[in-house]
Amino acid sequence: MRVELIISTYNWPWALRLCLLSVLGQARRPDSLCVADDGSGAPTRAMLEAFQLEHPELPLRHVWHEDNGFQKTAILNKAVASSEADYLAFTDGDCLLSQGFVARHAAVARRDRFASGSLIRLSKAATEAVAESDVQSGAVFRQDWLRAREAFDRTTTRLKAMPWPLPAQAALDAVYPIRRTWMGSNASAFREAILAVNGFDETMVWGGEDKEFGVRLANSGVRGRQLRFTSPVVHLDHPRGYRDEEAVRRQRDMIQTARRSRKTWTEHGINPGSG
Repeated sequence: MRVELIISTYNWPWALRLCLLSVLGQARRPDSLCVADDGSGAPTRAMLEAFQLEHPELPLRHVWHEDNGFQKTAILNKAVASSEADYLAFTDGDCLLSQGFVARHAAVARRDRFASGSLIRLSKAATEAVAESDVQSGAVFRQDWLRAREAFDRTTTRLKAMPWPLPAQAALDAVYPIRRTWMGSNASAFREAILAVNGFDETMVWGGEDKEFGVRLANSGVRGRQLRFTSPVVHLDHPRGYRDEEAVRRQRDMIQTARRSRKTWTEHGINPGSG
């Protein structure tokens, strides 16, 4: 099974480089890597070119379109459509992947399931404290590092960073009471399952666009599986100037409509207008 990791990004090359460094530290590296770029400028391209020269052993392709506002769903569809992998894992360029991220997503891969993990959210101060060495050594995922930077805002954050054996963490995944939704910064599915629902709805901007996609997957028979404690990622803090409360409300209604109607296909996806 060929696994590709798709990383979405927009104009934050420092964070994207940290994300890429966390990919290098994976216990099981992806077979290929795709940066789905929602219109970043020249600094991001320059960073990626430099990274490729530093690490030619990691196949990387850069899928880009012009900046026209928040169009993450559109660039993800381009990445999915152009991929040659069997199984696709997704994260964002403001996330750092724990060492077992790719291995865990690949291990639970099933054609009738998608997998979805969770975040450990850093504050602005903790984000500014992250150094490349913290990512390369794995320190940023350890309890002592997180505790020192006051990242334990809730009990579940402590549990995500517990150095327990995988079976114990997997048991927590199985019993923790949470809806199994698609988490865009930490999720995976077979490419054929994504194509079967026509990918992401490109009319949706920030605010529930990943959940709507997950609802359609579930309606198609590809139900969710949580990797909340076995595959967390560390999320770097940043402002969200693109947040639109009206769009959030509209898209919340779209999610509920998709659940009620058992909708599986979007006409605004990888193959526009077909169905």
